[in-house]
Order: sequence, then structure tokens, then C-alpha cells
Amino acid sequence: MTIRVFLVDDQELVRAGFRMLIDSQPDLSVVGEAGDGQEAVAALGRTGADVVLMDVRMPRMDGVEATGLIAGREGAPRVIVLTTFDLDEYAFAAIRAGAAAFLLKDARPEDLLTAIRTVHAGDSVVAPSTTRRLLEHFAAAAPATAGPAVEGRLETLTEREREVLTLVGRGLSNTEIAETFVVAEATVKTHVGRLLAKTGSRDRVQLVVLAYETGLVGR
Repeated sequence: MTIRVFLVDDQELVRAGFRMLIDSQPDLSVVGEAGDGQEAVAALGRTGADVVLMDVRMPRMDGVEATGLIAGREGAPRVIVLTTFDLDEYAFAAIRAGAAAFLLKDARPEDLLTAIRTVHAGDSVVAPSTTRRLLEHFAAAAPATAGPAVEGRLETLTEREREVLTLVGRGLSNTEIAETFVVAEATVKTHVGRLLAKTGSRDRVQLVVLAYETGLVGR
């Protein structure tokens, strides 16, 4: 099965580079391009895609607004946010809007390809140190105490589920969490699934954000 990728960037040369890299892979294919968020939202309404590479800083409509509109659709493609800057408030906002991953444009080609395959498989890219620094940067600027609505999302969690959420928030993979608790990885996957359902989170990235917003991590 070929993973269909849609490129969104206002620099044509950047899109050309991504296209060459992606189309060189037997399991990946670029199915469309857009030069800004507004064009992307319209085009993705007509073009089937599995993963979107989304620049955040673009004219007319930026990647934050576009990500929110795309992520809100039924059967929406997974969005990978791309940025030039390590600590970018736009990238963080896009992640909160529903993006599944955050990646720097100067990432290694193999890291980008891995991110595309990872998010297509239903997981989220949250482990890289750049993502953790981004979240920590905004956690430091956030209020010390979460609001009632945010805190309420943790009320139904068991003690173990809170512990798993804390480790997810710190960027640990399922394998690493399983090693920490000396349990099977399948058990951790079950915990993560329950966390998603109980907290109403879209994916693992949303769990990371929740862990910071509620003070489980980063205070």
C-alpha cells in the first residue's frame, strides 16, 4: 500500500526537494502540493491524502489555521508540522490544533521519511528532543495551575494511567514505558488507548500537551 503525501509550503524549491525525496521511496508518493494553507484546505477537499507535510509560516492562511480546519474533517489525513525554528510558537499551536508531529526542516531525510510512516501507522512523533524543548518552553510560560476543565479530564484516570500519562508527557515510547514498569508493551498500549478515550485526546501528541497543561510534567 502506497502512503499518499500532500506538500504545503510557500517555497516551491522546498516542495521540489521534498517531492524528490518522497517519490524516491517505493511505499510513498506525493499526490499534491499547495503554496499556502488556504490553497491546501481547498485542494485536500478534492485530493485523497494520508499524510500532510505542513509549513507553519505562510501567506494568506498559515499552517496553524489550516491544520485546525483539516484535522477537524472526518477521515482527515495526519499532519506533520514543519518549521525552520526550534522553538516556534506557531508549531506548538499547530500541534494543539491537531497535528500529529513536529519536525524541523533541517531534519535528516531518513527522519522525515520515518515520521511520515510513523504518523500514517497511527502513532505520533513526540520523542525528538526538539519536540520536548518546544513543549517545555511553553509549559514554562503557562499558568502554574490548570483550569477546572483541563483538570477534569484526569478525574477518571487510575493511578497507573496517571503514571503512564506522565511518562508519555516526558516523551517516552511504549517500549521505554514497558521497561519502566516491567510489563508487556501490549499492556502499555492498552493504557495509552484508555488514556486517549478517557481524556478525549486525538492522539499521543495531545496526551503530551495535556500532561503539561495539567502539571503532571514540566512544573
